[in-house]
Amino acid sequence: MSLRVFIAGHAIRIGLSLVVLAILLLNTIGVVPIGFINGLENYTYDARLNLMMPRTLDERIVIVDIDEKSLREQGHWPWGRHKLAQLVDTLFDDYQINTLGFDVVFAEKDESSGLGSLERIGAGFPANADFQQALAELRPRLNYDQLFASSLKGRNVVLGYYFHQDANAASVGALPTPSFTGDSGLTAMFHEASGYGANLDILQENARSAGHFNPAPDGDGISRRVPALISFESNVYEALSLAVARVAMRAKLEAGFAEGMGVNDQYAGLEWLMLGDRRIPVDSEVSVLVPYRGGQGSFPYISATDVLNGKVASEVLKDRIVLVGTTAPGLMDLRATPVQHIYPGVEVHANVIAGILDGNIKERPAYVLGAEFLMLLMIGLLLALLLPALSPIWATVMTGAVLLSGIAFNLFMWESANLVLPLASFLLLVVGIYVLNMSYGFFIESRGKRQLAGLFGQYVPPELVDEMARDPSSFTLEGESREMTVLFSDVRGFTTISEGLDPKQLTQLMNEFLTPMTHVIHHARGTIDKYMGDAIMAFWGAPLHDPDHARRALQAAMQMVQNLADLQAQFKARGWPEINIGVGLNTGLMTVGNMGSEFRMAYTVMGDAVNLGSRLEGLTKNYGVHIIVSEYTKAQAPDFVFRELDVVRVKGKEKPVTIYEPVCEVDQLEAAVQDELRDYENALALYRMQHWDEAAKAFLDLQKHHPQRYLYQVYSERIAHFCLHSPGDGWDGVFTHETK
Repeated sequence: MSLRVFIAGHAIRIGLSLVVLAILLLNTIGVVPIGFINGLENYTYDARLNLMMPRTLDERIVIVDIDEKSLREQGHWPWGRHKLAQLVDTLFDDYQINTLGFDVVFAEKDESSGLGSLERIGAGFPANADFQQALAELRPRLNYDQLFASSLKGRNVVLGYYFHQDANAASVGALPTPSFTGDSGLTAMFHEASGYGANLDILQENARSAGHFNPAPDGDGISRRVPALISFESNVYEALSLAVARVAMRAKLEAGFAEGMGVNDQYAGLEWLMLGDRRIPVDSEVSVLVPYRGGQGSFPYISATDVLNGKVASEVLKDRIVLVGTTAPGLMDLRATPVQHIYPGVEVHANVIAGILDGNIKERPAYVLGAEFLMLLMIGLLLALLLPALSPIWATVMTGAVLLSGIAFNLFMWESANLVLPLASFLLLVVGIYVLNMSYGFFIESRGKRQLAGLFGQYVPPELVDEMARDPSSFTLEGESREMTVLFSDVRGFTTISEGLDPKQLTQLMNEFLTPMTHVIHHARGTIDKYMGDAIMAFWGAPLHDPDHARRALQAAMQMVQNLADLQAQFKARGWPEINIGVGLNTGLMTVGNMGSEFRMAYTVMGDAVNLGSRLEGLTKNYGVHIIVSEYTKAQAPDFVFRELDVVRVKGKEKPVTIYEPVCEVDQLEAAVQDELRDYENALALYRMQHWDEAAKAFLDLQKHHPQRYLYQVYSERIAHFCLHSPGDGWDGVFTHETK
């Protein structure tokens, strides 16, 4: 089938597939955004994350948990700052931790010590020297904020704070030194925060640094990333996890244009940050994908009260990065994540810090959009053109192979290159085109196949109907002339057979006979024209064009005779009479199409070539053979060996035709048969030269050695007749048959 015919035959399926491809391409470049695809992309991201995450315990980062146990033993939150000072001193002095980060904010003064009340009383009695002296001695111990600030001083402590977008809300506390100032050229890349809630000035001044812990949930409420940098009043501030990692590594957060941070004239957004030698990829919103290690508990948890009471083994905390946070439900620091619906916010920061230390934070750079576009284009065109040409089974196999290959490559890039390639659009493209093709094939093309089956199903085998369904426009019931081969088969002595059986037995016998004969014809890609009682009429070359129609018809005829031997044994075992058949084959120009009347139509063949085929079947009994083919059929089957039977003029025809009996295929010819054919050809030549005595002797010798061959007796009798009634000198060797 040519490409033009293929495209024309499957134009609708290809066109619909291209529509699916176009929609997905437009979504990729943002012209036609489809929210469902974004949701599916989030789902596939979560699936890949859960499939590939290591699920191991990272002991480098320890979470000191303000849990239910701590609240029971130490009192409700917030605790007095003196207790937090004790916690900091214990962690650094007793346990010798590396860095401490607070996932809480201390925005208000701590007046729980009662110092404020004492100072107000003292203000009322300024002359009371004893009271003023006692107050002066108590003030250092009761100034909890100062105690806490003193515990922070000179230590690797990172405080937490938050930004907000509420323009009406007041900003409180003191921000840390910005990571990048307004003159760095980076601030224009970020959305401006409108305010913040930060720590007391005295605390921020004594802490090493601070970082914001703003969550950045996606539209479905799932926290897959955290903002790495946020801009406020032309300055840029780092996240808590970034600040803790920076302090712990004693590294500098650097930003540069072009090579430094991937900022250039063609792309105005950040692609990554550098923390020492660690490359931290960020997305278009300068957020970091959280490299979750597993569910809650991927890092060691220690109850804060156990630290305060000195119940923790020193090796658990020594040189570790410690995050102070809470898992207590009432303190509202729980988030929905891809790995767990209720997940402590403090462990989100721990995952980011671990990812920075390991250098395994996933990245989703802007250029993957171009890669996605090209991938969709190539795969979409491939599937759009190939799937219509494949059977449902092979289409399914190919679709499965494309899906598995695409997913495997995606996972390979995820694991080996930390690259997050889009997956949802690829899945929708492959599955969409496959489902469209299968649905179209089932609902539309199957209807066309059913129509073809309705037209031709009673004539041709199902596999030919399937073949025709690939290009149904090429087939019609209208009459046309073609070179074809026709076969006629008839049961010898059917009248006598039918008289010896009751109607039920006769019906069973004919069904048992016609069914295997029909199978043979169908197997040879023949078309059943009709059953005429005990006779079968079939042809080759329509409705499907078949250049090998003569050879296939001849193979079918010989197989029918061969199968008849098996049937005879079965019939004999059932007490039925023996059946013999005659088969006639002719090749020539015939008219084929739906013919009949307004009451009944039939797909059939007509013409002189058809009539000759019928006459040849009738001659089989005259020559004692099962099959007779014309010289026209023989000419188109050069790979068979034939025995010339005669040159005859059949009833109703003036032009003589040479008739043959097929013997076998050329490569199956046995030496004894070849010798017999040679002797027969010599005898036939003597017969046609009217050397009657020599011809008679030759045929008698053949008949003596091959008594089963009735043909030699025919010629012996004909020679005896010609010896008495000479055909004359002008005889052309043609024998005229006066009966059908």
